[in-house]
Amino acid sequence: MNTEHAVSCEHMKVLVIGGGGREHALIWKLLQSKRVNHIWCAPGNGGISSVAECIAGDLGDIAALSALADRLNPDLTLIGPELPLVRGLADEFNRKGFAVIGPTAASARLEGSKVFAKEFMKHNGVPTAETLGIFDSEADAYAALCWVDWPVVVKADGLAAGKGVLVTSSPDEATAFIERLMEKNEFGEAGRRVILEERLSGEEISYIVLTDGKHVAPLAAARDYKRLLDGDRGPNTGGMGAVCAEGWLSEELEDRIQRDIVRPTIEGLSRNGLPYCGFLYFGLMLTENGPKVLEFNCRMGDPETQAIVMRMDFDLAEVLTQTAAGKLEPASLQWKHGASSCVVMAAEGYPGGPRIGDRVTGLAEAAALPGINIFHAGTRGERSNIYTSGGRVLAVGCRDTSVDAAVARSYAAVEEISFPGAQYRTDIGNITLSTLFGAHHG
Repeated sequence: MNTEHAVSCEHMKVLVIGGGGREHALIWKLLQSKRVNHIWCAPGNGGISSVAECIAGDLGDIAALSALADRLNPDLTLIGPELPLVRGLADEFNRKGFAVIGPTAASARLEGSKVFAKEFMKHNGVPTAETLGIFDSEADAYAALCWVDWPVVVKADGLAAGKGVLVTSSPDEATAFIERLMEKNEFGEAGRRVILEERLSGEEISYIVLTDGKHVAPLAAARDYKRLLDGDRGPNTGGMGAVCAEGWLSEELEDRIQRDIVRPTIEGLSRNGLPYCGFLYFGLMLTENGPKVLEFNCRMGDPETQAIVMRMDFDLAEVLTQTAAGKLEPASLQWKHGASSCVVMAAEGYPGGPRIGDRVTGLAEAAALPGINIFHAGTRGERSNIYTSGGRVLAVGCRDTSVDAAVARSYAAVEEISFPGAQYRTDIGNITLSTLFGAHHG
């Protein structure tokens, strides 16, 4: 990569790949930097188009995205979603000398293949759930349901937009899910192989780090809500909300996460010739036997990003520039006090086939409320109107002195926004992190 260019640039032009709420939140934060004077986003969305130059693009078309970079010549590129990472977009940018935040395709297998991730953790001593079996035959997977101890976790091997995991105590439910994955091919290649693993019990957190492959900077810990309905009921989704607060993790617990999970992972990647530059997400369960990894994501989570960026008290563009140049300074990442929250508003039918094309109203009224940030996900702009275009439509965020205060203000803003069939959880922020590990509700 052209590290000399990346470090010295003072009037940055940034290319952001993606079009969801995560990318809108990252762009919102990048625009606060005096170093940034232009942002392109491919493909963007209706909200991003009001603050950045959106360019149509297919996230799976690596050749076209690479050609776009040739034309734009960005000073820094931030790849948001998993698909282009798994398909090797960062490799192409590195090959051409562009400064890029995002791991290589080989490293992104930590997210792209659950089987690879489990084998990696086993070989590098990273604590995780016990694997009960890996199956590429539906008959073998069905047979295994006869001898496993319940409850179990059923996982699709590949990328499934956060919907390829089932936690269940029901053999019938597990059988139906395996059928959807392996016989009906609802997730395509992602469901060709299936993993059965033990269900871990405890409190779940999202622990994300930024790394240049050598230096590692932890972000503020967050908690997301994956199930569609209140009380963690209903199907898995990409995430229905998130909260982020200081004081959740004791120094002892954070040291343990770094010692037992983060360092072995980063060192294992390096030892195996897997260069990593970017965000690495550890989905953790805080169990009675210590923190264990549920999953890796090779980018920032969505909607955790929306909550985390509101607490960032540093120049994100400068930090990412340092990271791309291999000169990340972890001490430069500082955090605003208090807490932040975001509530996802989703379209009718989500997480299945969402209803799209409905006009969204009340956005100006909601945005006018104190401390509110509205991050667009599945939207498109037409003239001065915003219309739904995907499953998760908006993430309504706020930062305040506590989780309760931030959540209350987020919901007040949600009440101002309307579109037909809108659905959202009403219990975002209702968590009690275990005191067993010295964590507490912020």
